[in-house]
Amino acid sequence: MRRLFSLYEVLGPAILTPLAAYGWWRHYDGNGHLAAIAVAVPVMHAYVVPGIGTNVLKMWAFTTRLRLGRFRPHHGFVFGSATAVLTLPCLGTPEAQPTLGTILASGLLVGTLLLAVNWIYDALALKHGVLEVYNQPWADGAGPWAIAADYVPWFFGLFGVLYGAGLRLAESVLFAAPSGTTALLLGAGLAAAVMVVPALGYVAASWLRHGHSGCRPCRVEDAP
Repeated sequence: MRRLFSLYEVLGPAILTPLAAYGWWRHYDGNGHLAAIAVAVPVMHAYVVPGIGTNVLKMWAFTTRLRLGRFRPHHGFVFGSATAVLTLPCLGTPEAQPTLGTILASGLLVGTLLLAVNWIYDALALKHGVLEVYNQPWADGAGPWAIAADYVPWFFGLFGVLYGAGLRLAESVLFAAPSGTTALLLGAGLAAAVMVVPALGYVAASWLRHGHSGCRPCRVEDAP
């Protein structure tokens, strides 16, 4: 299984990144602004959030051969390309005037899918030593599924809700008034939202569940 992870982290982004770019470009009928937002947002998220979690907060660590500190330098494309490809069939036909119900449904569908897929991926990565996470469940001696469940709903589930809903909103704006400046502002706003809001949700949940922010490595000797 570890060999499979090693192959995927190289072949996955090499195959899925151009596939995602082409797929979203076709999905939006050649609208490069929307396609760029769809692909760039998860890539940016996967560089900033795990980068801080590994090399700044030291909550996580990759054990792969190619690393910068605790972080693998191509992780943004490992996660981002797969996320963009998985999300593509969830949105269906683009809508210039989506309803609130459509926006919410798109977000919930994407969020549910990304939560499930990444819970499985991270639990297996933890089980086979590809990923290390030093959170409270880890300190308590919990298994990989429980360790991953501590953060997956926020950094993947809520991320997906915001990402899917944000793409629907971007459609409504950029189909009506296509503009490079508007696309840049929308993309930056969506990227900020998917980085900040899930992190705040995770911290709030950690305080409620564990009595601390969840932003420092837990020690086994601190477990009750």
